[in-house]
Amino acid sequence: MGPIEIVRATPDQAGALTALVHASAAYQGAYASILDGYAITPDYVAANPAFAATGDGLLGFYALVEAELDLLFVADAAQGLGVGARLIAHMLAEARRRGLASVRVVSHPPALAFYLRMGARRTGTVPARPPKVRWDRPELRFDVPTG
Repeated sequence: MGPIEIVRATPDQAGALTALVHASAAYQGAYASILDGYAITPDYVAANPAFAATGDGLLGFYALVEAELDLLFVADAAQGLGVGARLIAHMLAEARRRGLASVRVVSHPPALAFYLRMGARRTGTVPARPPKVRWDRPELRFDVPTG
């Protein structure tokens, strides 16, 4: 894999970001309902700063909306290569730049261990919201380092 660069996503990348989300193995089977009809729109990317990890194509992305990590996805083929850790480090630097003290995360249950490894602390549980979200989700918080 070539060098990884993290850059501001542009509205014309909305389709590629949506495709990466829908290709995620983590949202197959029992978790598929949350993605029914879901799309990242150009308006969403324009209004909510999203950052894409690129190298040999689109490797992953995140969106930080106010003080919440709204989205974070890494392409299945790029998992285990440090892309997620790079995105979290970038997100924390972006949060610091915005003057945030912490960032809330409502995690997909299989991603809980990843967020804990990245330094988030568990703060609670967000109850299921059927019919789309039929499972409880871990709530976490990243404290944003100062300086």
